[in-house]
Amino acid sequence: MSLLAENLISPVVLCFALGIFARAIRSDLAIPEPIQQGLSIYLLLAIGLKGGAALAVEPLAALLLPAVLTLALGGITPVSAYGLMRRIGRLERADAAAVAAHYGSVSVVTFLAAGEAVKRAGLTAEGYLPAMVALLEVPGIVIALLFASRAGSGGESSGGNWKKALHEVVTGKSIVLLLGGLVIGWLCGPEKLTDVQPFFATAFKGALCLFMIDLGLAAGKRLRDARLAGLRLLVLGCLIPVLHGALGVFGAVLAGLSEGGAVIFGAMAGSASYIAAPAAVRVALPRANPAYYLTLALGITFPFNLALGIPLFQELATLFHAWL
Repeated sequence: MSLLAENLISPVVLCFALGIFARAIRSDLAIPEPIQQGLSIYLLLAIGLKGGAALAVEPLAALLLPAVLTLALGGITPVSAYGLMRRIGRLERADAAAVAAHYGSVSVVTFLAAGEAVKRAGLTAEGYLPAMVALLEVPGIVIALLFASRAGSGGESSGGNWKKALHEVVTGKSIVLLLGGLVIGWLCGPEKLTDVQPFFATAFKGALCLFMIDLGLAAGKRLRDARLAGLRLLVLGCLIPVLHGALGVFGAVLAGLSEGGAVIFGAMAGSASYIAAPAAVRVALPRANPAYYLTLALGITFPFNLALGIPLFQELATLFHAWL
């Protein structure tokens, strides 16, 4: 219980709650679009630079198992989400594939929130994990869109363009900034990044708090649509992150990651994308209902992970490390 309270009473989570509260009371609080975009670009590039600097001093052999684990999860999570949404959620193929694309990818902000929780718990995590975020972004979306395409509900038959959607994923700002930052950080190394450290490190948490207010406003709007999803989907929106997150934590421990690294990896696996995946789904599956995939990803799973998922992954990481 103390772990839950510790996670909830933090600037990042409370700023998210402030955004939801502002939406609930119909406040005129809003983050202007240019600032939203600027914060997003800043956070993604900062993550990439940090990960690249860590890669510069990390032996490549140490990345092999985590990379294999990441790719495996990128294949398992969309398959799992698609099956659950079809059999239990009773969604049409296009809607199930759209939801699976979101759960197969990763929420960068959930990754950041897990990192903050790990620091507050006095744990450390592997510096190369941002590289795993970039690696996890694409496979899940591609596999989910393949489900729709092979079922005859994606691609041109649904009014969408599968190739264009894949292009959106690969060239989207999330991948470009993460991979670009990784390459820059790797080439420069920690020493040459010292000059930009005050901007990309010191100001990072403040920018994250502003971004969380904006996400809270967006999530508050989506919570109104929760009734459209139905009870089955609301339950799945909480169950799927637990299943995927537990699998991620267990796999991370087996792969030799630290306790803090396993927590973050679990949060990555249990998260749902709301940056890269929506862009791809809008292009490839235009008939998919946003009330399902956006409400589940941003209105249900994201708040669940902030409040309960991350503390649960911390407990599981401690438990699995004691067992194995």
